[in-house]
Amino acid sequence: MLSMHLLDPLDAKILLSLDADPQATVLSLSRTLGVARNTVHARLRRLLGDGSLAPFSQRVRTEALGLPLIGFISISISQSSSDAAVAALQTIPEIIEMHATTGDADLLAKVAAADPAGLHRITNRMLAIDGVVRTSTAMSLVEVMPVRTLPLLEAAAGGA
Repeated sequence: MLSMHLLDPLDAKILLSLDADPQATVLSLSRTLGVARNTVHARLRRLLGDGSLAPFSQRVRTEALGLPLIGFISISISQSSSDAAVAALQTIPEIIEMHATTGDADLLAKVAAADPAGLHRITNRMLAIDGVVRTSTAMSLVEVMPVRTLPLLEAAAGGA
């Protein structure tokens, strides 16, 4: 696992500037922020290198891939085969996010599907994995708020 550092106000300002203009060059960022070009370049390299920035692929909307339906699947797994079950679940491409959780289920998976029948097929594929004991599925009706870190970046930047 990478060891990411905490973002400081300059890191946050660089990221906010890139949010405003994703095609901004290092030179234009340095001019906008009033810092040396090498400083901006070094900061961006560190943010990419230590895992502070997620890959560009995480910005792709599943709708653009023909998968507009989002489901949240709680998964109970056998503790004796949890590592193997998790590894098998990770091979299902429609699982776009997965967390180990507390409560009744062991995992919570966010899944993208074309339609309810596709979601059913994905759930059945999960249930066919050795160690998966039970699932419970909820379909998203509408995304009322997408993943956002803008307010957190603004606070880290000092209220930019």
